[in-house]
Amino acid sequence: MADISGDPLVGLLREQGLIDDMQLEEVGAEHERSGRPIGRLLVDYGLLDQETLLQIMADHLATEVVHPTEADLTPDILEAVPASVARMYHCIPVAVFGTTVQIALANPLNPEVIDELGYTIGKEVQVVVADPDQIEALIDKLYPKETGAMSDLLKEMGADLGSDEALTDDEIKELDISDTADSAPIVKFVNLVLHQAVQDRASDIHFEPFEDSFRIRYRVDGALYEMAPPPLHLAIPVISRIKVMSNLDIAERRLPQDGRISVNIGGRLVDLRVSTLPTQFGESVVLRVLDRSAMTLDLESLGFPPFIYDYTQEAIEQPNGIFIVTGPTGCGKTTTLYSALRRVNRMESKLLTVEDPVEFDIDGIMQVPVHESVGMTFAKALRSFLRQDPDIIMLGEMRDLETSQVAIQASLTGHLVLSTLHTNDAPGTVTRLVDMGVEPFLISSTLMAVLAQRLVRTICKRCRTPFEPTESQLSLLGLSAHDVGEKVFYYGRGCNECNDSGYRGRKGIYELLINSEPIRELINQRSPTAVLRQKAIELGMVPLREDGLRGIFEGATTVEEVLKYT
Repeated sequence: MADISGDPLVGLLREQGLIDDMQLEEVGAEHERSGRPIGRLLVDYGLLDQETLLQIMADHLATEVVHPTEADLTPDILEAVPASVARMYHCIPVAVFGTTVQIALANPLNPEVIDELGYTIGKEVQVVVADPDQIEALIDKLYPKETGAMSDLLKEMGADLGSDEALTDDEIKELDISDTADSAPIVKFVNLVLHQAVQDRASDIHFEPFEDSFRIRYRVDGALYEMAPPPLHLAIPVISRIKVMSNLDIAERRLPQDGRISVNIGGRLVDLRVSTLPTQFGESVVLRVLDRSAMTLDLESLGFPPFIYDYTQEAIEQPNGIFIVTGPTGCGKTTTLYSALRRVNRMESKLLTVEDPVEFDIDGIMQVPVHESVGMTFAKALRSFLRQDPDIIMLGEMRDLETSQVAIQASLTGHLVLSTLHTNDAPGTVTRLVDMGVEPFLISSTLMAVLAQRLVRTICKRCRTPFEPTESQLSLLGLSAHDVGEKVFYYGRGCNECNDSGYRGRKGIYELLINSEPIRELINQRSPTAVLRQKAIELGMVPLREDGLRGIFEGATTVEEVLKYT
């Protein structure tokens, strides 16, 4: 469970005896599960009323509670805080006195945000307290959407930073990159890009310099969307700013680098995994967004069919054996394994993971990153693990024979091993291990099960529309009009809520191969994938395509998505 005792609001309420440990545990569990703000949960649970909560915060900050209305906020007051800043920091200006701006913040107890806000708007900030819902409603009503703010900011930076031409190597050497990277417009621009990405639920942000353009793209629900492209001359300052934030060497532009950034965006702690790659026209940077509040690492939230959920719960409680999750990059394998680890993360069990790199920090689990450059490989880490007396080991990936052999050895000596592998389906995992050089009798005696998974986009609930599938669509799915009967098919028409894509969010589709006696015999006979698949289906395995049909018939996803991923 998330430890929220360090939260300033919780500390304040405990100090005044307004919340006990049992209530704290209940609120902490819900906060971790849903990511909803602690203040809102306290009010929803009836532990405090909104007015009392606001007054407690105001008294602590030696300020007042305000109730701003649209009529109070004149244009000159609103101008004190740009739209981009208001949205990024979840705040609204309520009064201006000379060079001091009175600002109501959704999270007023965060001193870092207050300092950053003063620096960003270039004025002295006086904090007041208001209802967070009221603040959000006023921001939505009184400030234009981000696009205007972004274009204004780009114009401001164009004026500040010179012409729209790529810099030569000699010019780069003469330029003090660290000063440019720390300049206020660049800091503001990068913060705005990160804020927009998190707000749009992006999983990755791509900064891509080309010969005559600099592109910034987001990946949302598996599809890439392009932002309004910034001028080309911003490529180096923007990428340098990201490298400064992730403690990378800004002078090194010829070698790939990896780093990490932890930022607080709108009161949410977001981890960003940074990867730089030198290209012909400068460094390409990709940020993987790991939003802790948006991630619910619970087996229940993965959308397993009941049979797979029950089996997985049973499998991760076994004393030894290997459980493999398989699928392409970005299909949620690590999330599934983390959720399984969270379920068995108890005081009486020792859990160790080796990952490349560590994606989420989980309390109570020893997590080891791979460092190939110094010889810290998966296999080397695994060998060391066996001397650390673990009960459960998670291996980021079984990528070669040596790693697979050590994992099998670990499971034979009484450890439960959870791992991932890149294959197209569950039966293909066995063939892949044999191709690597693992002996079939070792696979059949240690492998418990293989779970194959894919992520398909779900239809936006707001613009979901029923339609009549064509015969060709049905035949691609292997269905006839008789099979469909009265079932309704849906698609997303496209609306503001889903950026006109027709999709919002993703769900998993799954295929579970259980290593039963008939399957063991086929593995020992080195049977091909097709034979294993046929036998598994006879024994009750539901293939990925068929599980995808379940999503279509439930109205959760479309024919196109299932055909694309299965």
